[in-house]
Amino acid sequence: MGLAPGDRPHVLVVVGAAGTPEYGAAFQKWADRWGAAAQKGGSEFMCIGREPEAKESDRDKLQALLARLPRAGAAPLWVVLIGHGTDDGREARFNLRGPDVTARELADWLGPVKRPVAVVNCTSASGSFVTHLSGPDRVVVTATRSGSESNYARFGEHIANAIGDPTADLDKDGQVSLLEAFLTASDRVREFYRSEGRLATEHALLDDNGDKLGSAADWFQGVRAVKRAKDGAPVDGTRAHQWHLIPSVRERALPAEVRKRRDELELALAGLRDQKGRIGEDEYYARVEKLMVELARLYATASPVPVPKP
Repeated sequence: MGLAPGDRPHVLVVVGAAGTPEYGAAFQKWADRWGAAAQKGGSEFMCIGREPEAKESDRDKLQALLARLPRAGAAPLWVVLIGHGTDDGREARFNLRGPDVTARELADWLGPVKRPVAVVNCTSASGSFVTHLSGPDRVVVTATRSGSESNYARFGEHIANAIGDPTADLDKDGQVSLLEAFLTASDRVREFYRSEGRLATEHALLDDNGDKLGSAADWFQGVRAVKRAKDGAPVDGTRAHQWHLIPSVRERALPAEVRKRRDELELALAGLRDQKGRIGEDEYYARVEKLMVELARLYATASPVPVPKP
């Protein structure tokens, strides 16, 4: 993701109502891991819900902070919701200390934001947040695929661990993308239920193409989606794979304009793959070649980064 010098991503973690001390301790650990990753990646980290309760509710603090943050620019805004959620079929809610916030309200508050936004909702019953928050230049991750998956969600623990875990770097490019963290966390959740002999009560979704549908982790082979919706909607994953909370040395060294164009070309290639069955073979490969040649030239013009000796 191409950033101009001085641009700095923001990571806003909101810790919701714990319900029990055991959950409260777990949620604090998850928030700590997001904070450590944000600091390592050079992002500005903010957290709501850890300080003692005050006259101003956490809901009001969240609304006010989102209104104060820069609304435009290339630097991304990460919003991470940690805690419990509910969905009564009419409204999906993130449970805060004091008044809750609904998916519709959060969508309204983020409406004026024109910079890239990722919302990672780690709560139970969070699937409906995809419908309300999906949009252009946005990545939405939810711990569940629907409001009926209302049991405690373990996904939050695993994505908090994965976002800064080198073993989650599936394509071995020296950095963990939001897509890779999503896939790794989903795999670890699946393994938990399998090893415990339990029926899985959570199935995470990722949406990054604005179609409000979302894709499950089992749609992917490696970092590429190999399944698609029955209606032929574009696949998810390409944009989320361009988000890195802790960029590699090589990624940081790329000039902003090179990163921006690289991202555009990768998205164009993904869109072209979606059209493969609808255009002639010769035209398809000619267009692929044109994009790949430009990508190669782009990297060739970028200043090489010395690889540290072991």
